[in-house]
Amino acid sequence: MFDQVSIIGFGLIGSSLAQGIARAGLARKIICVDSSKKVCKKVLQLGLADEATPNFVKGVRDSDLVVLAVPVGACGDVASKISASLKDGAIVTDVGSVKQSVIDAVLPYLPDTVHFVPGHPIAGTEYSGPEAGFAELFVNRWVILTPPSDTDVRAVEKIVKLWEGCGSFPEIMDPYHHDLILGVTSHLPHLIAYTIVGTADDLEADLKNEVIKFSAGGFRDFTRIAASNPVMWRDVFLNNKDAVLEILQRFDEDLTALQRAIRKGDGKFLEAFFTRTRHIRHDIIEQGQAAYVYPDTQRKSGVPAVLEDEEDDSERA
Repeated sequence: MFDQVSIIGFGLIGSSLAQGIARAGLARKIICVDSSKKVCKKVLQLGLADEATPNFVKGVRDSDLVVLAVPVGACGDVASKISASLKDGAIVTDVGSVKQSVIDAVLPYLPDTVHFVPGHPIAGTEYSGPEAGFAELFVNRWVILTPPSDTDVRAVEKIVKLWEGCGSFPEIMDPYHHDLILGVTSHLPHLIAYTIVGTADDLEADLKNEVIKFSAGGFRDFTRIAASNPVMWRDVFLNNKDAVLEILQRFDEDLTALQRAIRKGDGKFLEAFFTRTRHIRHDIIEQGQAAYVYPDTQRKSGVPAVLEDEEDDSERA
């Protein structure tokens, strides 16, 4: 499908995408571009790319596809660095979990001869780095694409086929609508997880140690989410603040209603609320979006064979 693909940022998502592309035979050559020389060395040791370089200008030259797999707050800066080196007809895409701010940051730097197809794979774990990636990460997962209205249709079709080749289900969506949906499904849960774990961390030393020692499943799930890449999530909240604040306001209203019910001893309200929300979990399981099954190589390295899906902790750096 592509003669040469450059992936900028070889964290979990960049590494997994490189492996997915290689496994499906979607590119003749894969170039790793990462500002960390240590990461570049590791990528070559693992055989994840044909070449690796910390030089952004050199790394994208002659590539048919350039993937921005960096924190969303860095996308504009990266676009400015590579702009003059992009070949005519090249496609640029990204994997960030915020779309409108990325479009606003990247599009002004791209030449008219280059096509921009923003994307977001709804996939990830709390693990990071090039060694955390695996080709199966995107299998049976949704990928949302938010191309501007004047984007070349053929470029969009190629990105659709790219993700289909990696086993994903592409969906075209308006960027603002994407940001609002992800505010509910990903950004708010991460904000709550960080808050709950932070509350536990603020407890007195003895009490905190007991909380850790006797952690139940719910708290363990929160700690897994809160182990996500802090730089990536800092950028997510700063770049999707309007949608997050809107969803946070709705959440606050629901939380107030629950507080009122608990205070009044309104068991009927609580049971009805919990019954209604329980169906969401059933729907997620039925759609096959509940857990990852890692390949044997990951299991042997100590990573759990089955890990609950954590949307897009997807580390981008």
